[in-house]
Amino acid sequence: MGQFLTPASVAQLMAGMFNSLDLPEISLLDAGAGIGSLLAAFVVQVCQHQKPTSSLRVVAYEIDPFLIRYLHQTLKLCEKECQHVGISFNYEIRETDFIEDAVRLQKLGLLNSAIATEFTHAILNPPYLKINAHSKVRELLRSIGLETSNLYTGFMAATAQLLKPSGEFVAITPRSFCNGPYFRDFRKMFLEMMALEQVHLFESRQEAFNDDDVLQETIIIQATKQKQKSNSVIINSSCGANDDLIMSHSVTYSQLVHPNDLEQFIHIIPDDISQQIVRRMSIFTCTLKDLGLTVSTGRVVDFRAKEYLRTNPENNTVPLIYPVNLSNGYVEYPKITKKPQGIVYIQETANILIPNEHYVLCKRFSSKEEKRRVVAVVYDADQFNYAYVGFENHLNYFHKDGRGLSLTLARGLAVYLNSTLVDAFFRLFNGHTQVNATDLRKLKYPNLSQLLCLGTEFKDQFPSLQEIDELIENQLLSMSNLSENNPIATKSRIDEALQILTQLGFPRTQLNERSALTLLALLDLKPTDSWQLATSPLMGITPMMNFMAQHYGKTYKPNTRETVRRQTVHQFLDATLIVANPDDLSRPINSPKTVYQIENSALELLKTYATNDWEKSICTYLASVETLKKQYAQEREMSRIPIVINGEIKNLSPGGQNILIEKVINDFAARFTPSGKLIYVGDTDEKFAHFDEAALADLGVNIDSHGKMPDVIIHFTTNNWLVLIEAVTSHGPINPKRKKELEVLFRSAQIPLVMVTTFLSRKAMVGYLAEIAWETDVWVAEDATHLIHFNGEYLLQAYQTDKKQTS
Repeated sequence: MGQFLTPASVAQLMAGMFNSLDLPEISLLDAGAGIGSLLAAFVVQVCQHQKPTSSLRVVAYEIDPFLIRYLHQTLKLCEKECQHVGISFNYEIRETDFIEDAVRLQKLGLLNSAIATEFTHAILNPPYLKINAHSKVRELLRSIGLETSNLYTGFMAATAQLLKPSGEFVAITPRSFCNGPYFRDFRKMFLEMMALEQVHLFESRQEAFNDDDVLQETIIIQATKQKQKSNSVIINSSCGANDDLIMSHSVTYSQLVHPNDLEQFIHIIPDDISQQIVRRMSIFTCTLKDLGLTVSTGRVVDFRAKEYLRTNPENNTVPLIYPVNLSNGYVEYPKITKKPQGIVYIQETANILIPNEHYVLCKRFSSKEEKRRVVAVVYDADQFNYAYVGFENHLNYFHKDGRGLSLTLARGLAVYLNSTLVDAFFRLFNGHTQVNATDLRKLKYPNLSQLLCLGTEFKDQFPSLQEIDELIENQLLSMSNLSENNPIATKSRIDEALQILTQLGFPRTQLNERSALTLLALLDLKPTDSWQLATSPLMGITPMMNFMAQHYGKTYKPNTRETVRRQTVHQFLDATLIVANPDDLSRPINSPKTVYQIENSALELLKTYATNDWEKSICTYLASVETLKKQYAQEREMSRIPIVINGEIKNLSPGGQNILIEKVINDFAARFTPSGKLIYVGDTDEKFAHFDEAALADLGVNIDSHGKMPDVIIHFTTNNWLVLIEAVTSHGPINPKRKKELEVLFRSAQIPLVMVTTFLSRKAMVGYLAEIAWETDVWVAEDATHLIHFNGEYLLQAYQTDKKQTS
């Protein structure tokens, strides 16, 4: 059915993109509901909104009987959640084909428009499935004015038509609808009805739907049903839905969809570097038609010409060129491969062969993670003593009215197409791995004299990528009065940093742009600096992010700082690529004043990158990494904090929060929970210093993750309470939100919960007083004999009437 179920993280991200959740009445459409992940995430957003609606109605379409069983359960849970916050909730599951029903509603809407446009909001993960030109669904879509080849755009169009004026639409889809001829009709229809307001890109192809091996680029769009377009559109991007590090960029609507573009291509520009690439490409104004050239798809469809193909060249054959024959800027022929290398030249094959002259060949398809999307070579006819040649259907070829080009022009055109500038521009606007002839026709090119000039720069040896980029910069762009940094140098530097991390053996989860930029920031290495200029400044997370924005045009949302620390810097620390607080080993790792520095031997290694010493240096470095880890581990161990748990000495990592935890264990616990059983002790360096899972399980609690655990858990056996303690140094107290989290995490506990926030001093407490939740306690280490209780009759008292009190 083309179903790809929505992960919870994606659903939460999508639901958070809606703007108008304060309407008095909300009606939500989920056109392919599955088990209800999207609508559930939407209900959560509505329930948590500052001004919740008074009425919420959900209509969910689903035809899979297996999923419908779970969908009923999900909607029942949504109903309970809405009742809890006083929202009137009703729902309807329509077990019918959505397209068929949408067309029916549209026809009824001709008589009564209120029937056809009944929804204020729509959230959508449509099925991705090609539809046959003669299928019933294709006919239904034609009846509402849409010609499309894939079901997902049909769902999007039908959903948009069912929205009320000013209704909001959020959908996760492949990016492929943004350009190309196949989705032209859909773009024109959708953009006529809807005004795009937000787009969210995923840096990784595999993150959004990693369980389903989806290789299409996916995007989330948020749009409003209105003809008037917004002045600007927000483009957000992240590595994946679980990645909190979100890069945010604003573009004008006319930059997103050019007003005079008859194709209505959607140009998604995620950052300043991309904008610079677009500006550079705008210097080239020639179309292929202006140059007197065109591009076509190879005529030989091998399975249709199977009887005429030969494994090796023979007397009566001519060359048959496949993508596998493309190598280092030219054609390698014949080549030892499973692909046939010859095609018989007879009357039946004459119409699929072309004269043996000079052409430029370009791959139509690239592998899912191939470094280059646009790969072009010169077909030099002088190397082949034949009258004709065959180009297989997975190749595009540039020609002049069916005949060849001059060799100089072919070389110049191949140089241009292989440049990083063209490849980067192409990737910006093509969300698939195909390079279609239509895409190449839409591209703009240098003029004829510029292409010929490029073609004279080399003869037999095709230039390297670095040489190509230098040719483009020096010959075509140097006179263009561009004052900004060269985006190609910026992009190349990020790619180099990624290559280094790959060679250092970092796992795939760390091989992303965020990690590359973090490394460059810690080296204070700007795009045009040589690697030999790398240094090792002391740098905190915020200065790193400022460096990324200033020198690499990557501006991330300010509240995403923690993601850099948690998902990149921690891994760099584990690998001993960097060290923390070398200026003060007693400073806790989670202190807001924490700084990081490239480790000395790593710095010396990185200075050799792009030199003849690199390969030798990296082998030596990798052999010594384990020794480095042991050395730094010993230095940290010397300043750790000892605590005694069940008669056994354990060591906490040094500094801040753990200094307070030590006082909680030795002072608070001894005074206020005497003879209590210590179940859990967290640690800023590790997941935990002590965890008696069996003891917690005996109380009815099983924890899957330590991510939201309190810092200390004590079973106060005298009163039979479970005491949950937060130690506040850099993170906040038990506020209402945190209190709710803890109640959910420990909801299965068979005994009452008591929650305590602890501080080192009264001064440290003052800034948090307004946040502390009612029915919780506060303890200050410098006044160890006293407790502060927020609203209640007794100190250290449980406030849960639904659990059996034993005291």
